[in-house]
Amino acid sequence: MPDKVKVLVVGLGNMGASHASAYHRLEGFEIVGLMSRSIKDRAIPEELSGYPLFEDFDDAIAQTKPDAVSINSWPNTHVDYALRAMNAGCHVFMEKPIATTVEDAERVVALAREKNRKLVLGYILRVHPSWIKFIEMGRTLGKPLVMRLNLNQQSSGPAWHWHKNLIDSLIPIVDCGVHYVDVMCQLTGAKPVRVHGIGAKLWNEASKQNYGHLHVTFDDGSVGWYEAGWGPMMSETAYFVKDVVGPNGAVSIVAGQSDAGGREEEELSDSADINRHTKTDALKIHYAELDADKNFARKDTLLSMEDEPGHQDLCDREQEFFLRAIREDLDLSESMNAAVDSLRIVLAAERSILEEKAIELN
Repeated sequence: MPDKVKVLVVGLGNMGASHASAYHRLEGFEIVGLMSRSIKDRAIPEELSGYPLFEDFDDAIAQTKPDAVSINSWPNTHVDYALRAMNAGCHVFMEKPIATTVEDAERVVALAREKNRKLVLGYILRVHPSWIKFIEMGRTLGKPLVMRLNLNQQSSGPAWHWHKNLIDSLIPIVDCGVHYVDVMCQLTGAKPVRVHGIGAKLWNEASKQNYGHLHVTFDDGSVGWYEAGWGPMMSETAYFVKDVVGPNGAVSIVAGQSDAGGREEEELSDSADINRHTKTDALKIHYAELDADKNFARKDTLLSMEDEPGHQDLCDREQEFFLRAIREDLDLSESMNAAVDSLRIVLAAERSILEEKAIELN
């Protein structure tokens, strides 16, 4: 392997630009091209100006001969680009979700194994210190667990367009749900056995349901719910709920609520700001133990997370891991399997909505 990993960046939206910035600044990478089907019609971030631009994937691969491809395009393009990249001998970083069907996800993983190519998925919470600690503390609460997670976002300004475009590929509980279902699976270490979903279409301009709720039952008795909604009508009341409850107590991620007073109308709402869903203030730990008088034996504990990384820092961490995976030949079996499993669960929730019944998982 040469001193630097040559990387072709595909897609330059919110996540693509952040990952490209990481490649631009990290010593171990060399960007050899930026590709998007409409890249010549869009503004390129100043720090990325000067790199070759491509609107055709095959041309980009042929001309740049990359060692790795970073796929940050719309979800319905992920599989095609990943398969073509690996068949060209490239390692792949791919933003979530891995695919839009379980069968396609399994094809991508199978080819990565066959070609001995590294496949790293953009599950940003897996490199997030607060979420790592959240899962660690959640595992001390006993069994069964009750897990409550949501991600509701108002859509205005730029967010109106990228939320609407995302819904063309996947409904919210599928697109973002893979993150939080993956967290549930890490917390329980148990097998999901049943999924139930409900949904509603509140946004006339969106092609699919823009609100959904899924319930998961695990074979250790644990249960979890995840809620997600995008659109200009979504409420910002209780849009951030991330906690887990067990026999021994509870752990919650506590996010600060910035003052919206004076915010200009054209700016994004707080809930649409991607940092509002990655950066947190503290973990609140509640202990269920009682004394002889049935009062709580211990006060709640607040673990400060004020110095944790922001969104760009987390993207940097993902790419540092991608570089390690390539250079050190890391075994990525667990993370690849987890990506398929989390997709299987959220797609079962979507099927549950369509069929109006709970779905049993094999």
